[in-house]
Amino acid sequence: MTATRPEQPTPAYVPPHDLLRDKVVAVTAGAGAGIGAAVVRRVLEEGARAVVFSDTHERRLAEAEAQLAEEFGADRVRQLVCDVTQESDVQAMLDVADELGGVDVMINNAGLGGTTSVLEMTDDQWLKVLDITLNGAFRCVRGAGQRMVANGTRGVIVNNASVIGWRAQEGQAHYAAAKAGVMALTRCSALDLAPHGIRVNAVSPSLAMHPFLEKVTSPELLHELKQREAFGRAAEPWEVANVMVFLASDYSSYLTGEVVSVSSQHA
Repeated sequence: MTATRPEQPTPAYVPPHDLLRDKVVAVTAGAGAGIGAAVVRRVLEEGARAVVFSDTHERRLAEAEAQLAEEFGADRVRQLVCDVTQESDVQAMLDVADELGGVDVMINNAGLGGTTSVLEMTDDQWLKVLDITLNGAFRCVRGAGQRMVANGTRGVIVNNASVIGWRAQEGQAHYAAAKAGVMALTRCSALDLAPHGIRVNAVSPSLAMHPFLEKVTSPELLHELKQREAFGRAAEPWEVANVMVFLASDYSSYLTGEVVSVSSQHA
C-alpha cells in the first residue's frame, strides 16, 4: 500500500532574469489558463522583444492579448487564430513572426487528449489526437526550422511532450502514441538542425493544475494523480513554463535532442 504523500507548498514565483532578452518567440495554444498561457507570460517577463501566440479560440486570444498588451506593451504582443493541423495557419503564424524580425524561439504547446479504450476508439478519435498533438508539432518544427535556416538564425525549438509518452495508462493509446512521437521527433529533428546551430528539446510534464482540468476531472482522480507525484501536488503551469524558458535560453546552450521530465514520473 502506497503511503499518503503530504502536499508540499508551492514555491514562490521566480523573478525574471532577462533570459530571452530581445528574442522573438512564437507559442502555439497560448491562450487560456494552462501551460501555453504561462509560457507566453513568462517569455515576456524574461525580456522577449515580442511574442506571437496562437490558439483556436478567438475570444480567449483577444482577451489575453488585451491583458498582456496593457501589462507589457502592445508592440510586444501579437496573437492570431492558428489550427496546427493546417499548414497555411502555421505559415501565417511564422509570417507574423517575420514581421517582427523573425522567429528566434518556437514553443510547440498545442495538443489534444481524451480517454477512450483502444477497443472502442474510432479512427477519427485516433487521427484527431495524432494530427493535433504530433503532426501539429511536426509542422511547427519544420516551418520554424526552415525560417531559422533561411534567416541564419541560431534558434531554439521547444516541444511539449508528456510522461504519458514514456509509460502506459488505460484509455490513453492515442495520446501516449502522439506524445511518444513528439519525443522521437524532438530527438531526430535535433540532429537534422544541429549543423545549422539550431537546438530542439522537449519538456515532459505529468500533472499541471489549471481551471479547465479541475472542471473536467473528478476530485477523486485529481487526488489520486497528485499522490503519484513526489511533492504530493500538481505542478503550477508556470513551473513547467520555467523549464521551457530555460530550454529556450542560452543557459541550455549545449542541450539538444533532450526530453526533460518536469515530474518525478519518468516511467
